[in-house]
Amino acid sequence: MTSQVRGVQLARLLGQWHALPGRRRSPDYAALAGAVRGLLADGRLPLGVRLPAERELAEALRISRTTVTAAYRELRESGHLASRRGAGSWTMLPGTHRVASTGLWTPLDDRDMIDLGVAALSAPPQLVPAARAAAEDLPRYLGGAGYHPTGIIELREAVARLYTERGLPTSPEQIMVTNGTQHALDLVLRLTLSPGGGVLVESPTYPNALAALSARRARITTHGLATDDVGWDADLLLGSIRQTRPKLAYLIPEFQNPTGHLMEIGLRERLVGTAHTAGTDLVIDESFVDLPLDGTPLPPPVATFDRHSRVISIGGMSKPYWGGLRIGWVRASAPQVQRLAAARVGVDMASPVLDQLVAVHLLAEASSIVTARRTQLAAQRDALVGALAERLPDWRVAVPRGGVTLWAELDGPISSALARASEEVGVRLAPGPRFGLDGTLERFLRLPFTLPAADLVEAVGRLAAVRYDLDRTGRPQWREPTVIA
Repeated sequence: MTSQVRGVQLARLLGQWHALPGRRRSPDYAALAGAVRGLLADGRLPLGVRLPAERELAEALRISRTTVTAAYRELRESGHLASRRGAGSWTMLPGTHRVASTGLWTPLDDRDMIDLGVAALSAPPQLVPAARAAAEDLPRYLGGAGYHPTGIIELREAVARLYTERGLPTSPEQIMVTNGTQHALDLVLRLTLSPGGGVLVESPTYPNALAALSARRARITTHGLATDDVGWDADLLLGSIRQTRPKLAYLIPEFQNPTGHLMEIGLRERLVGTAHTAGTDLVIDESFVDLPLDGTPLPPPVATFDRHSRVISIGGMSKPYWGGLRIGWVRASAPQVQRLAAARVGVDMASPVLDQLVAVHLLAEASSIVTARRTQLAAQRDALVGALAERLPDWRVAVPRGGVTLWAELDGPISSALARASEEVGVRLAPGPRFGLDGTLERFLRLPFTLPAADLVEAVGRLAAVRYDLDRTGRPQWREPTVIA
């Protein structure tokens, strides 16, 4: 049965679709069509969904039906909408599109551009030697079946040492190796969350976590983060857990994605105690824990304060090492790890042995690799912050003390419109609404500093031109949308 989006739902997703403060607007029908294309491109509006009738959407948006009719016609002409008289209109994408490496949609003829949609570094130089060494180690495993549901012992020992060195004694039996952090989250949700279960998340938060929760049909409630250095309002966060008593809370306490906030030690301890009292399990995403900048000291892991197996930590090698090495892990109690392994057998059996061996060799050189990453990221962050201060001084940015992203507050609710317009000047963005629910966060934009400094400075220059000078070009010429990830 084809799913349908109602007029009020689509209106929430569209947000500030028709207005850019300080600019001469394009025709409303063109702006509306472009906004729908943007929702399709970044995955907030799925394919094959029936859109509301023209009259219903017009009423929800408080515009004329003529405007909606013209917008739907433009979407049909560009290949983004299929209509059948008397049956409705369904979302689609032109035949020139393919699934990108991000899992979303991108044009086949996508030209080179500065991609600020993906917050990830290129591979370190140590990767190739580690792969060669792993290939030499592989014969030791070839006599067996190759299935290790919790991971090979060498890697589990290496990951356990990482936690122990952070002040959290951990045994290999408490570690399960997964195919990346997202896979770790999916397995944890399969084990701990029934369909319709309540989950508390930060707002903004990691988009793919929201997608995983939606796939489990979770009832999501949010805790809003402040834009200052504090981030979490302790009383509001703990009060939300006490009042809603969710089954799970998914949090990113180390250099939160996308804001870069770092949770202080006192809140970590209170969080675990409150979660235990409320019967809430904590899923703690530690994807960025290896990337403090400027010598920022790290508080103890959240699981340090856990005495009742309420905390499940997930992490991986995508951010400090390379996203193409799909190695992640879960740290939990030994019985929980065994239950996760049993649940995993029905999903993918085990992680590739060769990839795990590569990870073992990279972790053996963690000190030199991560130190170089921190130096690189600090320089690139400073270049991005400087360029923003010079070219877009009205944007507010809290400089993060770690991680890989800035969370910029813009000078108006223009994030999605700016992301669409930036495609024309060769910059791909992740607009604020990607990181929240129901089209909110239009005043914000995530800007990763994972690209070379020169590319970041160039990207900011192009964004400044789009923000202030696009009104001189008249009606924008819409290109096929490129997807944000």
